[in-house]
Amino acid sequence: MKAIYFEAHGDASVLQYGDLPMPEPRQGQALVRVKAVALNHLDIWVRRGWKGLNLALPHIGGSDVSGEVVTVCGESSFRPGDRVVIDPGISTLDDEWTRTGRHSMSPGYQVFGEQVPGGLAEYAVVPLSNLFLLSDDVSFEQGAAPLLVGTTVWKMLFHSAKLHAGQSVLVVGSGGGVNSLTTQIASAVGAHVIVLAGSQEKAERAVELGASHTINYREVPQWSREVLSLTQGRGVDVVVDNVGQATIVQSLKAVTRGGTVVTVGNTSGHELIIDNRFIFTKQISLVGSTMGSPQDFRDAMTFLEHQGISVIVDTVAPLEQGIEQLKRLEQGDHFGKIVLQC
Repeated sequence: MKAIYFEAHGDASVLQYGDLPMPEPRQGQALVRVKAVALNHLDIWVRRGWKGLNLALPHIGGSDVSGEVVTVCGESSFRPGDRVVIDPGISTLDDEWTRTGRHSMSPGYQVFGEQVPGGLAEYAVVPLSNLFLLSDDVSFEQGAAPLLVGTTVWKMLFHSAKLHAGQSVLVVGSGGGVNSLTTQIASAVGAHVIVLAGSQEKAERAVELGASHTINYREVPQWSREVLSLTQGRGVDVVVDNVGQATIVQSLKAVTRGGTVVTVGNTSGHELIIDNRFIFTKQISLVGSTMGSPQDFRDAMTFLEHQGISVIVDTVAPLEQGIEQLKRLEQGDHFGKIVLQC
């Protein structure tokens, strides 16, 4: 089968497109013919690697997959030919975290395309419990787009940050999948959303998604002051920061007393230098959030369907152009999701 893979960690030059053996499903798994796979920054981080990430190589990334069931190994309501999407969070243990609905905290939690081979290929093997029916009126491309980011945003907003209607949210960035979907979901539940954007075009698109205000961080480098001005000196209730090193100091300044800064990534670097006085004097909660539970996945998918929210898709390209699109994702010149067709 054709796949995008790497045989060693490194920069984008290690990526290859070519033939790999067909995966073989075991008991409790299904073989899925991949129709579409959406890209995430996770694909970049996994390719670069980190201490403790020990992958069987060659490794296939890709967490957001839609496709058709080919083979089912075990008892299941799914049948060959079913249109499905894949819950990217895989639980391998029954422990105190999974039993209390905190699956992504479990040491046995894995992410499709991270610890296990993913969907940047023509075929993928997935646990039967991770299959989810895709409605006939939803395209494979649109079906793949919200999976990992939907789960991430749902847990992040409603469990980690405990967001509710009437509160204010600052989204640090506009173009990525997490940021654009955060804007859509937060505004849909009645939050006042402020978005940082790097261009007028991205600012206008953020407003279309529900942002009440936008700030061009290139023109206003001290954007935390503008956030305070927009909130009459109070600050926002929740800051969503997946940039990390370059933004965390201003995020702490922009949040209100007793507010929450939730971090879900570190696209600018993971080594943070912060003034701890902001945290204890303002009594800020600095909260980490990663992925979610199977119920978070289902809640997010159901909410998006009922609200009629379509995740923004920037580009649809064939799998053979995937390396080029992964490089583009790393450059950050997109708005929304990049989806590959298989």
